[in-house]
Amino acid sequence: MKEFELKYGCNPNQKPSKIYMENGSDLPIEILSGRPGYINFLDAFNSWQLVKELKEALGLPAATSFKHVSPTSAAVGIPLPEKLKKAYFVDDIPELDASPLASAYARARGTDRMCSFGDWVALSDECDAITAKMIAREVSDGVIAPGYSSEALEILKAKRKGNYNIVKIDPSYIPEPQEKKQVFGITFEQLRNNFKINKELLAQIVTQNKKLPESAVRDLIVALITLKYTQSNSVCYAVDGQAIGVGAGQQSRIHCTRLAGTKADTWFLRQHEKVLGLPFKKELGRPDRDNVIDGYINQNEEDVCADGNWQKYFTERPAPFTTEEKKAYLAAIDGVALGSDAFFPFDDNIERAYRSGVKYIAQPGGSIRDDVVIACCDKHDMVMAFTRMRLFHH
Repeated sequence: MKEFELKYGCNPNQKPSKIYMENGSDLPIEILSGRPGYINFLDAFNSWQLVKELKEALGLPAATSFKHVSPTSAAVGIPLPEKLKKAYFVDDIPELDASPLASAYARARGTDRMCSFGDWVALSDECDAITAKMIAREVSDGVIAPGYSSEALEILKAKRKGNYNIVKIDPSYIPEPQEKKQVFGITFEQLRNNFKINKELLAQIVTQNKKLPESAVRDLIVALITLKYTQSNSVCYAVDGQAIGVGAGQQSRIHCTRLAGTKADTWFLRQHEKVLGLPFKKELGRPDRDNVIDGYINQNEEDVCADGNWQKYFTERPAPFTTEEKKAYLAAIDGVALGSDAFFPFDDNIERAYRSGVKYIAQPGGSIRDDVVIACCDKHDMVMAFTRMRLFHH
């Protein structure tokens, strides 16, 4: 297939639209089901690069959940503790631990379930039946992987009345080193960002505390590779082999750090006993539970515990989750990794990160206030490495 005609571009008025290889060669994909759109393919090709690089860097199956050309999370295939399985709504899958790929997907899809609603999934390895069963029961636009088992393909083809987007990509495909795009009729050309993110990137530790355990190295690599495919400015919190808070596309660094930190806090608080024990009505669907949980934790537009509201969601009225309880729970969190796609210009970012349990940081460095940022890390006994590599993505 040398080209594929799309229904329309970013918006319905932007047509005709298609994808094709400029050199006239065949596309490196097969569309096994559905008809992916313009934004679907932007998500697919960016997300595939992310999981491919994670697998190469860490040697573990990887998965990511993408929305609007940025990851909501990315993860590698580490078994989930029981509390996290319950928080992710996957505690009903006894065979989950048998598939590292399914574990990676459960982590990536479960991290920020509200943002992952209607996502695009990328898998580093052939999709197996366990992973396919999990994808099939979530609201999702499509999936890209290097292959699918016959059982997995059968499961996924039944999703959305046979219209679920399933894309198979050639894992050996290597794009041209120079990439181009047009903006306002003007062509931009640059060398693709082929920079390899690995352990050696974290060698320059600039803080007094220089103890960087292997688990933190793994988590910083997860954060940095995630940032490489996140719309800038961006910051990523990671722990236990997965991104737990991504702040994408903000104009200031502190807003990235706050946004990602709030998401990380919500991720931790979802595992609190009060949240895990919410008495949901059996008929309440998974997306509705996600919205209610977020409201319960963050006190959003609707007070889900208020009289007249709780009856819609719960079999009995839950006790409110107080600010004091949340602060106490988060205060005990430690060992979180944080990556930034550019330098921190002020130490307010460090102070905000510390509130979400950050212990390990990787950032390019190069600010005129590096000394102030380092001093703030030292105050909190953090470990910070200067990567000397910016990871902007647009």
